[in-house]
Parts: sequence; structure tokens; C-alpha cells
Amino acid sequence: MPLLYIANTMLDFSLVRTRRKTMMELVEGLTTDDLRKLTNESIDTILGYIEKSVDVDVVFTPVDSKANDTFASDDSVKDIAWNLGHLIVHVTASSEESAFIGTEMARGVPNHGRSRYETPWETMTTIQQCHDRLAESRRMRLALLDAWPDVPHTEVLHEPYPNAGTRNCYAQFVGGLSHEQDHWAQIADVVKQAQTARGV
Repeated sequence: MPLLYIANTMLDFSLVRTRRKTMMELVEGLTTDDLRKLTNESIDTILGYIEKSVDVDVVFTPVDSKANDTFASDDSVKDIAWNLGHLIVHVTASSEESAFIGTEMARGVPNHGRSRYETPWETMTTIQQCHDRLAESRRMRLALLDAWPDVPHTEVLHEPYPNAGTRNCYAQFVGGLSHEQDHWAQIADVVKQAQTARGV
């Protein structure tokens, strides 16, 4: 699968996943305009994957032998394969969290915990809701970049999870996009399974 559905300027996060580069090294030289561009490209990529999806695809339960949500609030749903609606709310919530924390860091505020809200996936039942959630997430993330100071406080560092390495505001923001890209293939697969199930 290409790095990007619309264009090919998305950062090559495989360099970080294979530990050939740190996230800090990958984002070296980026500007807030670059972050805006990368945000738009990532959301446009997901929109490209779901452009032919319909309501029934959103709630279709795919086959996923690797399903294992270690952060599930209820053990009864820990091993349930994520449908398209679930994936959309998950990736947008994660990218927004990284963007909110990154914005605080850019303003010189040390990290003081998580900043996460995820729309209940069970409420996502239509393709219009998926489009609306992506549009809302785009608006929120781009608005956060407008809140960055002219000279971001790149000296403020944070390690978002064990062994992630310390990150500045740019790396923190981009970390959400990396996670989002991690789910692209899964989104594409769920869309394909749902379309196959309805004979497309």
C-alpha cells in the first residue's frame, strides 16, 4: 500500500517503527505548516478509503484474527473485531490527543497527563457520521496548530509511552499521525470486507 492515498508526502514512519530513526529525528526541520499539510493528507487518505462506503459498512463486523483490545473498558468486548465506525473514532481520538498535548508543549506547558475523549463507537452507525467525525477532527487539529506560538517551546520534552523516546511538540503532534497511519491498512481491509459482504 502506498504511504498516502492522495499524495506521497507523508512522513515515512516505518523508519521509526524499525528504529532506524527516532521520532525526533524524523520531524527535524518541520514547521507548523508542514503539520497542517500532514494532517490534511492523513484525513484525506482515510476519506479516500471510505469514499464508496455506505451505512451498512459502518456497522459491519469484520473478521480479525488479531482482535485484542488491551485497553477495553469491558472484558466482554476485548476480543471483538473493530468495525469501521470504531476505527474512525479511535484514530481521530488518538490524533486529537497527540495534537492537544503537543499544543500545550509548544506553549511551554510540561505534560501533566492524558487529554483524551473518544466518541462511543456504538453510536457510529452511518457513513455520514464517519465523514462528520473526520471533518470535526480535522477542524480541531488545525485549530490547535493556530494556537501554537510563533516560536514553539521545543525544549519541553515528554515520553508518551515507555520506550517511545522523548519527544518535543512536533514529535508529539506527529505521533498521532503515525498511529493513524498504523490503522490505514486495517481501515482499508474492513472496507473491503464490508463491500464484499454486500456483493460489491
